[in-house]
Amino acid sequence: MEINRMIDHTLLKPESTREQVKNLCEEALKYNFKSVCINPYWVEYASEILKGSEVGVCTVIGFPLGANTTELKAFEAREAVKNGAAEVDMVINVGLLKSEEFDAVEKDIKAVVDAADGRIVKVILETCLLSDEEIIKACKLSMNAGADFVKTSTGFSSHGATAHHVKLMKSVVGDNLEVKASGGIRDLKTSLEMIDSGATRLGVSAGIAIVKEYLDEN
Repeated sequence: MEINRMIDHTLLKPESTREQVKNLCEEALKYNFKSVCINPYWVEYASEILKGSEVGVCTVIGFPLGANTTELKAFEAREAVKNGAAEVDMVINVGLLKSEEFDAVEKDIKAVVDAADGRIVKVILETCLLSDEEIIKACKLSMNAGADFVKTSTGFSSHGATAHHVKLMKSVVGDNLEVKASGGIRDLKTSLEMIDSGATRLGVSAGIAIVKEYLDEN
């Protein structure tokens, strides 16, 4: 297992500076992470730094609340792709899901999938706000809409990924979609717990520490 290639090296704090984004990209190159996950403004800048490397650029759509209009999310996704994003992580409309307006939720996701034009789309469910039944429904809607991943969390709500939620998500999507665990994953033990539960991608800001711990133990 190359754990580094399962990591989206993440920096989504609103106060992140150009220098910090540059450092993030340089770290990602050094450790050959799967991608950097950054706010949309920095996509073009990061794409230039990472050009020609194996490290992709991932950005977030409708972040962190998911309550933007569908049209705005689609526009954001198109802009991200134009600026060099290889992957987009969109936040589901949690309020619509809880209102049981399932057609609207699926349409919201599909609009981003279409706008992403073949790039990887991950649907952030914000599992800490959902019941197990709502998580199951959100996974099914994500599959119907043509997404590539379901993802646990933004990291900006009450708590992040849990092994229970990752297992539940994987049990629903099977081999149709992959699962990304994110939020509160800060060490190797938790990372391996998420992978054992079915995650194939980890959204972490502690990627370097996790990889170093992994190398020390292997």
